[in-house]
Amino acid sequence: MADQKEVFRAIVMAAVLQYKAEKEIADNIDKELIHVENPPKPELGDLGVPMFPFAKIFRMAPPAIAGELVRLIQSSIAEQKPLGGYDAGSFGTFAAVGPYVNVKLNKASAVADILRTIVKQGEDYGSFDSNGTRPCEGRRVMVEYSSPNTNKPLHLGHMRNDALGESVSRILKKAGAEVFRVNIINNRGVHICKSILAYQLFHEPKGETPESLHMKGDHFVGQCYVEFDQYAKEHPEALQQAEELLVAWEHSAPGEPLYDLWQKMNGWAIEGVKKTYERTGVGFEKLYFESDTYLKGREEILAGLRKGIFFKAEDGSVRVNVTEAVGKGKDGEDHEKVLLRKDGTSVYITQDIGTAIFRHSDWAFNQLVYVVASEQIFHFKVLFYILKKLGFDWAEKLYHLSYGLVNLPSGRMKSREGTVVDADDLLDSLHADALKAITERGRDDAVGNPDEVAEKVALGALHYYLLQITPIKDMLFNPEESLSFTGNTGPYLQYMGARIASIVRKAHAQGINAESSDAVLSALVHESEWALVKELGKFPEVVAKAADSLDPSLVAQYLYDVSKSFSVFYRDCPILSIAAEQPDCARARLLLAQCTHTVLKSAMHLVLVPALDKM
Repeated sequence: MADQKEVFRAIVMAAVLQYKAEKEIADNIDKELIHVENPPKPELGDLGVPMFPFAKIFRMAPPAIAGELVRLIQSSIAEQKPLGGYDAGSFGTFAAVGPYVNVKLNKASAVADILRTIVKQGEDYGSFDSNGTRPCEGRRVMVEYSSPNTNKPLHLGHMRNDALGESVSRILKKAGAEVFRVNIINNRGVHICKSILAYQLFHEPKGETPESLHMKGDHFVGQCYVEFDQYAKEHPEALQQAEELLVAWEHSAPGEPLYDLWQKMNGWAIEGVKKTYERTGVGFEKLYFESDTYLKGREEILAGLRKGIFFKAEDGSVRVNVTEAVGKGKDGEDHEKVLLRKDGTSVYITQDIGTAIFRHSDWAFNQLVYVVASEQIFHFKVLFYILKKLGFDWAEKLYHLSYGLVNLPSGRMKSREGTVVDADDLLDSLHADALKAITERGRDDAVGNPDEVAEKVALGALHYYLLQITPIKDMLFNPEESLSFTGNTGPYLQYMGARIASIVRKAHAQGINAESSDAVLSALVHESEWALVKELGKFPEVVAKAADSLDPSLVAQYLYDVSKSFSVFYRDCPILSIAAEQPDCARARLLLAQCTHTVLKSAMHLVLVPALDKM
């Protein structure tokens, strides 16, 4: 409840300043010391402020300070004087509860404020704080995510990356930031050459292509990568051949056989990956290609070498001492990072340097967020350090959004061994299971188009399961759990949204229309109604916190809390059956249901869960 919290903060701050004057204390008191919290039990109040930060200032125990502030607040109410610019008496009832100043809000006023704000702002609700401003206004955030390799299709690990990147982008936009989504396509390197070599050995002689084999392009190239690994087990020279192929590629040009084959296989892989993006609702403002940026990185490294920022090692490689960024090794020696191999070819960090420089030139961000697995924490510490050493002041604005790995019950996924969970196969399986559930429940006709609904259920199940966990944590993906229609799952949220949509349709069919007049809203007096209204009022704060922490799990948890609150509300507070005898109450409850539907759909969009009106 952003508005109520701001009012409460202002009232308590005014009381603090009054007490400071009363005690003749000269110290300045920062308003940031006022932390508004939600009491653990409703009977204690709706909002509370702890007094611990003021103990040193007033040289008193926090419970005693709470008592004195409540005395001052109640005095202002008795004298009908505004406090902090607000009428504390009409705002709520204040009490000292241990070391806290708590307030039980005037429900009628709070309900009207929250529901009318939702009605007025509609889909924009959640974007504004109590002052009518967006918390991320003025931020220009570039978000990099997905970063596929053109030697394999997207897998379950990519799905977590894509979901995080897309969700964070949507949350930042919701909070008012200008967002530019980018993707670096890793289309060069030894791993790419491994797929090319396998294609030359096993498919090119037979003229085989994805089309001739009726395969999706990225799946075909991924098969080549697995075939190389199998080939290398019996031919130890295979890795050397792939490395030689990389050197040959870096010296090739358009029109030459090797370059043209590389371009053709890249095209197959990228076309397939784009189809998966389209299916999952993931998009980008710009694609970058490693083959276009690694030369810029090499240019910067060589320039840094001439300036003495980097050095040439005895083996001929170009390196940098990064001990300042990552500390010394276990043996106490300095950490060195290779930037160019002894044969002059680039490494991953070389192209990342070039890509970062191109990006800031293309779109001057004030923050760049890299969504990359926690395995690369060291890599990004080094990358940011090198860019600072090169003199780019915007390097201070780079951030690594690290996330944990997605594991299977059988262990970690390995692309080269073909043990990954392919993204397309996983979605097809979830889709089939969702369609089966719809059919078994006899809902084919009721849902409209069962196939479309099954696809949305599959996407909701996958994305919500991946996003409900705090990003940094590793997770175990369980497809069966993700598809459950009960509990903390995407399908449960979709069911709740569809249930509310059905209630609204039936109410309109009976001639019941929502209203927001004072007379109608005064009918909302049940505790379950109040609990739901309070949950809806939290949405702006949840969006702001999720945008600040870049953590979609906060939105996911909020969605589940709202859904549970609505379920309790509808159990305790019927709408359709009371319309004849209690028309105002029915209209008020219908408005509450519609506002809940608005918030649910908006929050579901932020975590990539498609909303359903029928299910």
